[in-house]
Amino acid sequence: MLTSKAGFVSPLTIFGLFAVSCMLFCYAYENRHPVFILLFAFSCALGSLYGFLQGAWPFGIVEAVWAGVAVRRWQAARWGAGKPARETCPHCGR
Repeated sequence: MLTSKAGFVSPLTIFGLFAVSCMLFCYAYENRHPVFILLFAFSCALGSLYGFLQGAWPFGIVEAVWAGVAVRRWQAARWGAGKPARETCPHCGR
């Protein structure tokens, strides 16, 4: 449950839920347009901030790394002249 002992949801919890929800949404739509890869990177940065604010610094570091990886993927998708955002399997095409 999202409520605390005082009976309300903390703003930090709401922020974390928002960041992770945005990450999930943007990841699901990455293949539709490169802007979703960039939004995924921004969402990862928000998740990183949440991790550091919450005190879970390993989570914050991992999310910061993912944000950097996503920015590189966005650059490749944007300037890659139509190459897919993700590598596809050479056997099944997925």
